[in-house]
Amino acid sequence: MTRLEQLKQHLQEVLGDSIVRMDEAVGELSIECKPACLLEVCNLLRDHKLLKFEQLIDLCGMDYVDHGEGTWSGSRYATVYHLLSVSLNQRLRLRVFAADDDFPVLPTVVDLWPVANWFERESFDLFGIMYEGHPDLRRLLTDYGFVGHPFRKDFPMIGNVEMRYDPEQQRVVYQPVTIDPRNNVPRVIREEGFHHG
Repeated sequence: MTRLEQLKQHLQEVLGDSIVRMDEAVGELSIECKPACLLEVCNLLRDHKLLKFEQLIDLCGMDYVDHGEGTWSGSRYATVYHLLSVSLNQRLRLRVFAADDDFPVLPTVVDLWPVANWFERESFDLFGIMYEGHPDLRRLLTDYGFVGHPFRKDFPMIGNVEMRYDPEQQRVVYQPVTIDPRNNVPRVIREEGFHHG
C-alpha cells in the first residue's frame, strides 16, 4: 500500500461521513467537508495520531461563480486549507464551502492554528468571506475606505474609485474612476491573417 493510499484509508477511518468528497491530483489528496463539520474535522486532522497535521501552511479564499466556464452550480465561496504533517511527512488540502452566497461565513480556525489569523484577514479583505470568532477581522491589504472585495469575479477590473494627490487641497482625494473601460480579452489570431511568401 502506498503512502497516499494509506492516508486515504486513515482519512476515511477517522473522518467518515464528515468527508463529502475526496480527490487525488498531482500526488496529493484534497478533501471537502460541510461547514457545520469544519472545526470537528480540523481538530481531528490536527490531533489524531494517524493524521497529525500540525501545520497550516496556507489558507485562501475562492470564488467559484464562473468555474467550469459557467457550468458551476454549487455554492460560490469556499476556503481552502493547505495542511502539513511534519511528523508523518504528508500533505492535505481541505476545502469547505460557505453555506450562504450573499453573506459567506465560516468559523475561524485561529484557535487551532494561530497562523490562520492573517490568512483569514486576507481572505476576508479580498473575497469578503467572514470568519466567525476571529479575534480581529479587518482589512489587511486594501485601504480602510476601500469598497468591495477585489478578488471576487464580479469586481470591476478597473475598480470603483481612484486616489490621487490634490495640490490645491494638499491631501489625497478619492474620486470615481476616470479610466475608460477596455476589453482585456485577447484577439483571436486567424491563420488567414498571415501571408506565406
